[in-house]
Amino acid sequence: MQIFIVISTLIAGITLSTQSAVNGSFSKKAGTLESAFLTFITGGFILFIITLFFGHDSFLEFFHAPKWQLAAVWFGVGYLFLTIVAIPKIGVISANISAVIGQLTMGMVIDHFGWF
Repeated sequence: MQIFIVISTLIAGITLSTQSAVNGSFSKKAGTLESAFLTFITGGFILFIITLFFGHDSFLEFFHAPKWQLAAVWFGVGYLFLTIVAIPKIGVISANISAVIGQLTMGMVIDHFGWF
């Protein structure tokens, strides 16, 4: 089972780099905000359909979640927007290495202080 999770994570990384590169290229033609919007609206629609068929009948439970947990959506939006801005200027490798360094740094801070 662990090997499946490792392979899934590897595939996720591959798709993330590919998506970043395509969005960076697309943003040159359509704009940064438009590229981010298209990504989120398409992903949101697909996840909505999947949730309708395979969800656990708790679709509206997010209304009962603590409000600070709902702030996580802004981190995803910020990540996508900032990578779309960075890719055309510094390239996929530099942007992804910077993102990984940021993830590792914040992960160490979160683990050290026991946040969340």
